[in-house]
Order: sequence, then structure tokens, then C-alpha cells
Amino acid sequence: MAAPLLLWVALLQWATGGGFVRGGRTWQHCTDLRPLDILSEAVPAGGLARGIRVSQAQGVRGFQLATPRPHALGFPASRLFIHCDRFPEEFSIIVTLRVLGVPAKRNEYIFTLMAEESPSVLVGLRYAPSKLHFLFWSQERAGGWQTRVTFPNVSLADSQWHTLVLAVSGQSFSLTVDCSVPKDVVVETPFPASLSVKRASFYLGNRRRRKGLFTGLLRQLVLLPGADATPRICTARNFKVATLSVPAVLQDQPMKPASNEVLKYPYETDTKVTLGSRPPCTKQEKAQFWFNASWRGLYLCNGSSWISMLEVKQRLDYVEEYQNLVTNSETMGVEVFTIPKVGLFAATANRHSPPGSAIYKWTDGKFVPYQNIPTYQAQSWKYFTIGKKIFLAVANFEQNDRGQEFSVIYKWSHRKEKFITYQRITTHSARDWEAFVIEGEAFLAVVNHREGNNHNIDSVIYRWNPGTGLFETNQTIPTSGAYDWEFFTIGPYSFLAVANTFNGTSTKIYSHIYIWLRGSFQLFQSILTFGAADWEVFRIGDRVFLAVANSHSYDSGMPAPSNFYAINSSIYELNITAQMFVKFQDLLTYSALDWEFFSVGDDSFLVVANSFDGFTFSVNSIIYRWRGYEGFVAAHHLPTVGCRDWEAFHTAEGSYLLYSSAKEPLSKVLKLKTT
Repeated sequence: MAAPLLLWVALLQWATGGGFVRGGRTWQHCTDLRPLDILSEAVPAGGLARGIRVSQAQGVRGFQLATPRPHALGFPASRLFIHCDRFPEEFSIIVTLRVLGVPAKRNEYIFTLMAEESPSVLVGLRYAPSKLHFLFWSQERAGGWQTRVTFPNVSLADSQWHTLVLAVSGQSFSLTVDCSVPKDVVVETPFPASLSVKRASFYLGNRRRRKGLFTGLLRQLVLLPGADATPRICTARNFKVATLSVPAVLQDQPMKPASNEVLKYPYETDTKVTLGSRPPCTKQEKAQFWFNASWRGLYLCNGSSWISMLEVKQRLDYVEEYQNLVTNSETMGVEVFTIPKVGLFAATANRHSPPGSAIYKWTDGKFVPYQNIPTYQAQSWKYFTIGKKIFLAVANFEQNDRGQEFSVIYKWSHRKEKFITYQRITTHSARDWEAFVIEGEAFLAVVNHREGNNHNIDSVIYRWNPGTGLFETNQTIPTSGAYDWEFFTIGPYSFLAVANTFNGTSTKIYSHIYIWLRGSFQLFQSILTFGAADWEVFRIGDRVFLAVANSHSYDSGMPAPSNFYAINSSIYELNITAQMFVKFQDLLTYSALDWEFFSVGDDSFLVVANSFDGFTFSVNSIIYRWRGYEGFVAAHHLPTVGCRDWEAFHTAEGSYLLYSSAKEPLSKVLKLKTT
């Protein structure tokens, strides 16, 4: 099951070992296989060329090209090809760039290589909306002709940084975007074995014309002869700005002037520091700073949340009851989310209909009722966005008044400032929704628990169709009384874990982890669980963990244990060498239904939802503190009643935990007191 990753590692080792060799010949005698930094070559040693300036976006610097004279952005190819005048037969091109919105029919050039006496492009790279084109000139026939290799479904025009690796070998062309799964294209015409670059020049962001001039930011443009550069690039933590060679002026630390000399390079930034209470953090505020005087902390917006840059580290001292939140009925799940420029909300999935489920808004330091939505024994909510659209999906466990069994997706109306019905989807005793994005496409997965008395049914993954604006069935996966989906990524790989609970005769069954390969999820690993109700993935430093909440142990063919519900829940850690998750720690739990990971300062915590100990629903749920080699150690015991779900959230006033009770119409907000 771990074979796909092992194959990937093997390919990396092969590629790193010696690059490409074809027909017993290499290109080593021409370049010594060193990286050829095209971008640095275009920047004079004493300053920037006319029409090039340094700009910064999202904390990363790049060159902005703005010149009425495209020729000024060129230089002779002989400055790179010192030992010979042939373009390498096999090579990689590495580009790090930030692309702005591009009109539908417009193409922009990243670079070209052109002969002085000809308007034809010898080698070039250009992009259009959702496409990337690699161009090359073949001279094997009389007169020659140009070949275009197109990579479809490449979304670059999102104002984000991306790193591309284009590997070329004969008729094979491979494009890797942000170290994701490569896109491979094989064409009839191979890249020429001997392409002359005599009297040719490189041009940055153009083809010697103003039309098609690159309007974004360029940070890296490197030609690496004789090797696939993917293994060298895909070792950084931030794949989107991974580097092989970057001009000095664009590197992380600004160049220091000698004595009183001013900086030689023009430098621009849109850095802004906001004071006061916590401001919104969206794509518009990305790379902006916020200083919180009460916390004595400086924070950076990453486009969705505020990241601590400098603060007095807090430590969790104790937990106190902060608010008793009266709910419509017993609450099976809760979802806390923030709508930009509107506020913080909590949606409770309530058992009874009427009155249905409620949405609360954080107002003056408390959750207050905001909107009521008809639901049918709701189990959970899922908040997600697609572009500027905001959605909230509910998993309904029972049929509605007309005998129809639907789960419903609601869309936020900016005009009405409430959620309205958007799409109904047929489900079967739905327990959970999971929303995620893979390669720019949005997905929504539902857990179907049972159909009648049959627990062994399909759960469904839906794909967003931008044309119809609806979710459509993409894949079905067999599940057994499933309770939960958990999506996560590791490097360029996407995973989806399902918590299987009951197969009709036993809770001692395998839950599965799937990996996304070639357009669908395929089985990666199976883990034996006992009435699994929840998966929680989390990271501590560079380590990746996966915790399962085991709810009870039952097998119709085995003698009954002394206590069905006092059972170990387990934490697994990703073992890079074995390419699988291996057990790290067992923790005794009591019909555990949920795990929630959170941090306070430099400390990491896990809180478990213990729901029933075999005698009473009034049972302590426990906060565990990370103790390094000791693993997680119990730190705080919290009295709960039929605890079903935990959510951690933060406001300008502090950090909180919210738990829902499946046995009484009362949820509680707890405040984390720090020192």
C-alpha cells in the first residue's frame, strides 16, 4: 500500500544520482552540468537594468518588468553557453513566479531564446489562463518549424507564488507545479539533439515585442542541463518558493550598503502594521502585520490567519468555565468559523427538528443566537469557501417531513447576511462532511453511516463543477458504518482517512487511509480500529501525527468484555523510512468520539471527548500536554456530560475551547487561562 511513495523515493534517488544520459552521450563537456541562472545574468553587477525593479509580495521578492524597450531585457546566449554553442538536449527549467490575472485570450512570455536574424522563437515558455506552453524550434527539416507543447489545467493566475520545474528529454516533457504530482506529455517531435544558439539572445518576459510582456513577478529562472531538477527543488518546506539559484538582490536578507552608501537597488514593499483589536486576515491583508499591545505580540497575516512573529510566549495554567451556551436540543457536533469582515460564528448540529440547528455569533465576548436552520437529527457542520463563495454544509441523519433524506449545502448571502439553501444532496444517515482542494479543484466528501440496517455502503466524494456551480459525484468509496473523514497533505501528496465504526457484527474493523493518485483516491494503508469515531491529523515541528478516537469494542461472535467503552485510543506517527503511519502512543479513553489539537504559546495539546464510561455520561474529558519523548501526558480533567465534539478558537480576548453535549441541550465555552 505504500508502494506509490516508495516508487517516488526511488525515482528521486535515480534522478539525483546522475541525471539523464542518452545514447552514451551527455552534455557535460559544454556546461559541467552547472545551473545556468538566466535571471541573474540579466541583472548587471552594479545595479538593475532599465525597466527592471524589485517588488515584494507576501514577504517574497521578485523582479517586475516594465519597459517600452523589450530589447533592454535581453542578453547574448554566449554569456551562458561559454564552452559550446548548442542548447542542451536534455534539461530542466526552474521558474518561480507570481502571476496576476490574465485576460482570457492573452498570452504572456516568461522567457524566450531568439536568433538575431529571425523572429522565430528557438526556445520559450509562455502561459495563458489555465495553460502553460513550452515552445521550441526544430531544424531537422528544411526550413524548420516550431513545436508547441501544452500543459492544460495549470492554474497560475491567482496572485500567489508558484515554482515550476519543466523537465525535457527527447519526446517526453514533464511539468511539476509546487512539487505536486507531475504532468507528463509525450509528443511526436522530440526536442532537437543539436540546437544552435549562435548569435542568439535570451529575453526576459518577452519575445522582442511589447505584446505578451510578462506583467507578474519573477524570482527565479534557471536552466539546469542534463538533469531533472525536481529532487533538488522538492526538499524545501515551502515548495511554492523553493530555490535552486536566486539573484542576490532577491534573497531573504536585504543587501547592506557599504559605509554610508545608499542601497543600489530600488526596493518597494506594501508592508502595513495595524494596531488595536484583531483585524480580519484575508487574501487582501496577506503579508500585512498586526501588533497586539495587550499580548505584546507582532503577527503576520498568511491570507487566512495571523501567524505569531514575535510575542511573549504564553503557557496554559488552568481552564475555567466561561459561558453556558443553551442549545435548541442535544448537540452532536459544532463548527467554529470566521466570515471575513462579518465576525466569528459557531454552528451547532442539534438532534431534534423542530426547532432544528442554530448558528451563533460572537458578540461582546459571548456567543449569541444569530440564525436558525431546519435540520433533521443533524450530526455535523462543515464551513468552506470556493473563491469568494462561502458555504456551510450540514450532515442530516434522518429523513425530512416528506420522507426524503437530504443533506444540505447553504451559501452565505452578503446582502441578507445569513445562510440560504444552495444545494441538496441525497445521503444515507450522513455523519460528516469534509471539504478540501486538490490541484486547484474543490471537493466535498460525505460519510454515509448506514442505509436501513446495512452499514456496509458507499460514501461519496463530490467535485465542484465551476460551469454549473454545483457539486457532482466524482468517486465512491466503500465504508462500514463510517463516522468521519479527515483530509490532510504531506508534501505534494493528498490523503483522506475514513473512520469505520461498525460493519454489522463488529466494531473491531479496519479504518483506511487513501492517497490521491492519477485523479482518484487509492488505498494507502489500513489500521485496525475499535468503533472509530474520529481522526485528527496534527503536526509538531516536522513530525506528522494521526490520532484515532475509538468509541467501543463489540464483536457479536466474541465474549463480551468487562467494559465495552473503556478502551485505548491511539496516536500514530508518520514513519518516513517505512512510508506508513506506525503506532506512537495509546491513551485510555471512555467511548471517545473526538480529538482536537491546539497550541498555547510553544506548547501543544490534545483534548479528547470522553462520552460514556459504561455507567454514566458524566465523565471527565482530558487535555493532554505534549512532553516530547514522553508523548502526551494528562494535564487537565474537565467535567463533561456526553461530550461529543471539541472546537478550539481564538479571539482578541484570548483562547477558548467549546464542547458540545449529545445528552443535554447545553454546550459550554471554556477559557484557557495563561501565565
